[in-house]
Amino acid sequence: MTRRLEVAVEEWPLIEPFVISRSTDLSAKLVVVRLTQDGAQGRGESTPYERYDETPEGVASAIEAHRAAIESCETVSATALGLRGAAANALDCALVDLACKRAGKPAWQILGQDPPKALLTTQTITLATPEKMAARAAEWRDFRLLKLKLGARDGDIERVEAVRRARPDARLICDANEGWNADWLGKNADALARLGIEMIEQPCPAGDDAGLRGLKLPVPVCADESCHVAADVAGLVGKYDLVNIKLDKAGGITGGLELAAAAQKHGMGIMVGCMLATSLAMAPGILAGQYAKYVDLDGPLALSRDRRPAMTYRDGQVLPAPTELWG
Repeated sequence: MTRRLEVAVEEWPLIEPFVISRSTDLSAKLVVVRLTQDGAQGRGESTPYERYDETPEGVASAIEAHRAAIESCETVSATALGLRGAAANALDCALVDLACKRAGKPAWQILGQDPPKALLTTQTITLATPEKMAARAAEWRDFRLLKLKLGARDGDIERVEAVRRARPDARLICDANEGWNADWLGKNADALARLGIEMIEQPCPAGDDAGLRGLKLPVPVCADESCHVAADVAGLVGKYDLVNIKLDKAGGITGGLELAAAAQKHGMGIMVGCMLATSLAMAPGILAGQYAKYVDLDGPLALSRDRRPAMTYRDGQVLPAPTELWG
């Protein structure tokens, strides 16, 4: 067998700084895996995340360390190599894409799924003053579902109020990025519910979310940083109502689908999210998104440019990926 591995670190500029409660990004720093075999090429993309002690260089090195096995073993998998997180995601998605290209079949068929449909996706509004967040909400009229980055505590209710005034028609969810705690949430959940917040993502730090267990809230809560892989789900029952599947946490589309199955088994809802990345990283997320109540696959919309061909966003929806891009 002759398979060739290429691993590259890429940096893609953002339209404007992406601000959340704990950090600000000026660009998307990505790892891209290309696998070439029998004249076909498969690609996978991931976004290493400092929150999980990942760096682009470290993720690229972790993949490179397994070059011999990746290039010589027909049945190699990211899981079998012991890769996790962003490293597993980039390799797993590249292997699936390569299998599709070699077989001349779409990814949904290769993975035993139904044909994917277009999905309603959020548009994320980053943390800023109430006035700036309201202005952004007014600009994104095509998006019926908005995701508000919160977590500063001071001024968060005012931020939601401003957005609601600017977009009385919009559905709203919010993401605290671990910036609140159970006490703050308990005191403010009713106000958030009155303003039409449908779901709250990761209100408490992942290591300090025990206070959510048994807390009666008028709004469902979704685990993001607290949930990475399928094995995490059982321990979240009673604290969270949904889990956020991100392929960079789950280890690729293979792990993402396993996580979706685990959530369904334990009666938990599903959200499918993304990191700042190009359309190449969004494409496999569409398959996991078929099981989701909430879809947040808007990463490329924050970039000043995207790959070609790119995902199509129309009337607040993201369409299934062209096979020329992935799958």
